[in-house]
Amino acid sequence: MGDWLRQLDGRVGLYVHAQPGAKRSEVAGLHGDALKIRLAAPATEGRANAALLAFVAERLGLPRGSVELRSGQTSRQKLLLVSGASVDEVRRLLVQ
Repeated sequence: MGDWLRQLDGRVGLYVHAQPGAKRSEVAGLHGDALKIRLAAPATEGRANAALLAFVAERLGLPRGSVELRSGQTSRQKLLLVSGASVDEVRRLLVQ
């Protein structure tokens, strides 16, 4: 299991390095101990956070409510908690 993906409190913990303001939303590989995700949303008024949660939920085929921003609201380093998917599923669907 990579450092960016862990089982936490019965859910999957996903450590993300977010890069807002990109041309398109995409997974860009690893960035240290986090999965780098570029977001086609500005880092203003919570737009990038909303885009991140929607992007991850869509990639995992889960409802938006299954992905929670646990920490990092104003930082590029974020911890997401994912319900309804296993660690293996998250790894397979995000890192293709």
